[in-house]
Amino acid sequence: MKVSDQIRLRIEEAISSGELLPGDAIDDVALAKSHKVSRTPVREVLRELITEGPVWTGEEILFTHIRKSRILRYDLKTNAINVWREGTNRTNGLCFDAHGKLFGCCSGGRSIVRFDPDGKNTVIADRLDGKKLSTPNDLAVDRKGRIWFTNPVNDGNWDKTEKEELDHRSVLRADPQADGSYTVTRVTFDTTQPNGILVSRDQRTLYVAESSYTRGIDRELRAYPIKEDGSLGTYDVLFTWGEDARGLHRGIDGMCLDAEGNIIATAGWEVSGPGPMLYVFSPQGRVLETHPVNANRPTNVCFGGPDMTTVFVTSTNGHFFKAQTNRVGWAMFP
Repeated sequence: MKVSDQIRLRIEEAISSGELLPGDAIDDVALAKSHKVSRTPVREVLRELITEGPVWTGEEILFTHIRKSRILRYDLKTNAINVWREGTNRTNGLCFDAHGKLFGCCSGGRSIVRFDPDGKNTVIADRLDGKKLSTPNDLAVDRKGRIWFTNPVNDGNWDKTEKEELDHRSVLRADPQADGSYTVTRVTFDTTQPNGILVSRDQRTLYVAESSYTRGIDRELRAYPIKEDGSLGTYDVLFTWGEDARGLHRGIDGMCLDAEGNIIATAGWEVSGPGPMLYVFSPQGRVLETHPVNANRPTNVCFGGPDMTTVFVTSTNGHFFKAQTNRVGWAMFP
């Protein structure tokens, strides 16, 4: 058995036995030492554990385990985590519409999928102008039922044989039609690697995380005005992540809203900058709060719980954290 497989099994056994609980940090140094290897294969295994896309159902939290193609369920009463759905083909972000329909960015299937209550995964969009989507990453549904989603390329979320057919990495929108189908439209023409996405409470602004890690292109939190016809106006940059002597700073991965319309976002990493943390931005981009996260690279965040004051955070190392806050979260559903 490969060393990487041994390490993966050891971590999975620790989770199954309760030795590792939700929010516990994984000691990569200790794992490397116990298996007599460098930290490189350990980090490769940890990347396979990536969790993403947390959403509150009204009773529990659902979140994705991308590489295992699973949606997991967290029970707030028992702290138990179990499988809610399998065979999700590396689904990343999740989002409910106003009626409780759950949609996801199926990166492996290069599509937007609806997860129906009967267990069926229904593809609602997989092409733009006849060409395959790339690796849909995150999504937001507005009150009209339109699905705004980011379509970058994430090499780890599709098979190595797949090829990029579109010549741009943009924000797209899937609009519901009277016959139940969806039409897909390109809405940004100035993004290089869009990531997290939100529609503001008043439905007038689309927040987009521009997350390119090419030198010379900053990581940005952008605010695009949504016009009456659904097109986007010129964006404002609310916040920028640059670089220091150690390297590029990691910008926003995922984000959610509180009841006051503030943006709570996961950003930062161990490589450079101020480190991994949760940011709280005002709608104008002012930094209201920062909170360190005990994970190298937090991926996404949502509010949940009976009073919507608990945040739940995922990470590239497979963490699932929860923390009590003095803020009240907001989501269109439930």
